[in-house]
Amino acid sequence: MSAPVVHVSGVRKTYRSGSIEFEALCGIDMTIDEGEYVAVVGPSGSGKSTLMNLLGCLDIPTEGTYLLGGEDVSTMSEAQLAEVRNRRIGFVFQQFHLLAYLPAWRNVELPLLYAGLPRAERRERAVAALERVGLGDRVRNRPGELSGGQQQRVAVARALVTEPDIILADEPTGNLDSASTAAVLALLDELHDAGRTIVLITHEHEVAARASRNLVIRDGLITDDVLVGAR
Repeated sequence: MSAPVVHVSGVRKTYRSGSIEFEALCGIDMTIDEGEYVAVVGPSGSGKSTLMNLLGCLDIPTEGTYLLGGEDVSTMSEAQLAEVRNRRIGFVFQQFHLLAYLPAWRNVELPLLYAGLPRAERRERAVAALERVGLGDRVRNRPGELSGGQQQRVAVARALVTEPDIILADEPTGNLDSASTAAVLALLDELHDAGRTIVLITHEHEVAARASRNLVIRDGLITDDVLVGAR
């Protein structure tokens, strides 16, 4: 059997400011297999953003082990971590983080640009990713010419373009109206149905209910692991 996409064991994260310490994560254990759609759900201050940063290799644990596809990220250099973030993890944030002066396809190609791929291949893959999220007719539109829901779909296309091991979505519907929220969640459903591994960070239980499995986090601990239902 292949290694889980995510395996976290005994992970703690402590922040220090002078003599003051705050333990944001207090011993997290979790495993996510290939093709799972998992929501990490909890209120503000529960530790879910800290966990997202660790899963995305944006930060490292104070204690414990994080294996990504069987590899211990704590042994990686900064250059290796940067490559992991660019190629193996697809990020979707609440704030879309699109460059306003670039058309959609140029925003989507950015991870490939950093990876050094030729321009023609970058464009082909970026356009294909936009078509995959239903924006094949918006490849030349800049973010200001798109609705909030369309901008988030551009962000999803950018997350997909490197064919990552995992899509990490941090409150992806937080800035969207109800119709756009439904469209983005439907897109995540489709990606999961196609075999993508998705981790969704949210404080909204109705959003978390779209996943197959919910990990409930509170006060820096996973307090419940609930199967919502296979899609």
